[in-house]
Amino acid sequence: MKIKAIITGTTGMVGEGVLHVALADPRVEKVLVINRRTCGVQHEKLTEILHKDFHDFSAIEGQLSGYNACYFCLGVSSMGMKEEQYRHLTYDLAMHVANTLVRLNPDMTFCYISGAGTDGTEQGRSMWAKVKGKTENDLAKLPFKAVYNFRPGYIQPMVGMKNTYKVLRYISWMFPGFKVLFPSYVVRLEQIGQAMLNATEKGYSKQVLECRDIVALAG
Repeated sequence: MKIKAIITGTTGMVGEGVLHVALADPRVEKVLVINRRTCGVQHEKLTEILHKDFHDFSAIEGQLSGYNACYFCLGVSSMGMKEEQYRHLTYDLAMHVANTLVRLNPDMTFCYISGAGTDGTEQGRSMWAKVKGKTENDLAKLPFKAVYNFRPGYIQPMVGMKNTYKVLRYISWMFPGFKVLFPSYVVRLEQIGQAMLNATEKGYSKQVLECRDIVALAG
């Protein structure tokens, strides 16, 4: 199959890595990125839409049809936020994007970047984990071809990416040790991208992918 993907969050570390993996893969025919500010990448497969309000896609809906994958890598930290604000920027935003895309592209595979420790029961004490859990659960109810919720823990960055979190630039040399000590909680960024492409092409047996699943699906 030829993959035609929409990617969000490409001005962040995960989205940037997924974008570069997608552009380099021969299975990918075209990529559309939607950003508030430009990602600064030029490629023959790539189209970029600059759009400020991710809670209202009505102005750009006409450009969002004809895609069979969405790699949703947009996210914010809950640090310093009240639950209502975090929910608006996480759950409300993701659900608006997903509801728009499933209406326009019902045969789409939707891959959502969540996080290790997400609370799928929505009953725990951790605010961010409950919000992420509700987001995962409600995305899974939408009539996409498939929905996969990715729960990476520590992410080893890709070399040469400009949006790598500063702290990871100082500790990434420790990755071999992390891999030995915490094999269930570490993954390479390029493995996330490859796993998303493979999920689009051939699917996976689970809707929720922990680090071990991401590594296995990446191959």
